[in-house]
Amino acid sequence: MSERVLPRAERRRRTEGRILDAARTLFAELGFERTTIRAVARAAEVDPALVMQYFGSKQELFNQAVRVAPVPGAGLDANELVEYLLGTLTMKIGELPQGSLAMMRSMLTHPEAAAAARELLGRQIDRLADSIPSEDARLRAALMTMIMLGVTVGHQLLELDDLREVSQEEIARVLRPSLRALTGPEVS
Repeated sequence: MSERVLPRAERRRRTEGRILDAARTLFAELGFERTTIRAVARAAEVDPALVMQYFGSKQELFNQAVRVAPVPGAGLDANELVEYLLGTLTMKIGELPQGSLAMMRSMLTHPEAAAAARELLGRQIDRLADSIPSEDARLRAALMTMIMLGVTVGHQLLELDDLREVSQEEIARVLRPSLRALTGPEVS
């Protein structure tokens, strides 16, 4: 079906998707500061004014581009929580979504990106803490989150051979006891 015969809402959704895909790629490659609305528009094959019409600002475009799926809600037991986190290694050391890569690349150099990362990580910490039966559950959840973020940064951005030359299963085997120790209330 040609673009012209599609309903207007569908054409709009597809155009918005092309813009977001282009933005994710450019933010991931260049970071927030070096990515321009014009470059995103060029990559999406649209007019820069259309990017602004859809998103209003570069910051809002960035916010939409780096959105990621939330972690599961409360109710996981300690083992399920650890296995869920280890299961995310497939993404963290595999083909990382462009939005996640863009967020990581930009969060240390751009204040708004840092604020967005803090908000996203804060929500993840909240959800993880709900599954940890301990008075210091938020601290434990924050440490677990930062361990997983560190693995991702080391593998994806720093390309550390010590992480890249081993399998996901080997990384999970070594991480599992540490993550389990952080979930238990008996650890002090």
